[in-house]
Amino acid sequence: MNESLALIARLKRIATTGMPTQGDGRADDAWLTQGMAKAQLHEIFATVDDSASGAGFAIASVLAARAAPVMWLRTEASERQGGRLHATGLVEMGLDVTSLVLGLVEDEASLLRAAADAARCHGLGTLLIESWGRAPKIDLTATRRLMLAAEASGVTILSLRIGAEPVPSAAASRWQVAACRSRPLEADAPGKPAFDIELLRRRGGQAGLRWRVEWDRDAHIFDQTAFASDDSAALPGAGIPVAADRAATDDAAAFVRRTG
Repeated sequence: MNESLALIARLKRIATTGMPTQGDGRADDAWLTQGMAKAQLHEIFATVDDSASGAGFAIASVLAARAAPVMWLRTEASERQGGRLHATGLVEMGLDVTSLVLGLVEDEASLLRAAADAARCHGLGTLLIESWGRAPKIDLTATRRLMLAAEASGVTILSLRIGAEPVPSAAASRWQVAACRSRPLEADAPGKPAFDIELLRRRGGQAGLRWRVEWDRDAHIFDQTAFASDDSAALPGAGIPVAADRAATDDAAAFVRRTG
């Protein structure tokens, strides 16, 4: 009750004074080794074809920030379109699946209600909210509430937006994610998961920055040295399934792409 009253009071203050202006005071590339700023809302955008890369980047960001346990909320429509989560793929990314709680809800309105409750849970490290398509209910008002809840509880919130266009929101940062090719390992073994990352927006900081990185599951960091000198050795890749067990047989399988 006290937390709800505090949240309402803060929303009223923001209605008259605007959103807080504090941003991530770290270096622009701090996320490579430390993940995204904690106790904030961050948006991750990916196309439908790159949906698994978006999911993989989200999980890798959790691990880089050492921000477990994780609650992953998704709608029934998301599961039909993206497939059920595959524990083996999550383990390949380095996640201890015992630290993951999956919540499946009926629709977008239920997703936001569940997210509002989970965001106030102090024992949670990260709340991952997955939505597909336009998702009009995830608007400026809804994201303001989520940001306030994150700041109050210390929970990091990642909003994974698949097949959506960016709209005004209260998120501290906004990222665009796509798969890219990575270095082959010894004996032409498949390379590490690789991502093309663009920082679209960052509150109080520079935007428009871009990185090509590999995910180092042992060190729990994003490594950009693989692309520092020679991209010519890149090879097309295989995949780490993070979503499988298709709920609808005519949907394509989803993967976090492990390339090399």
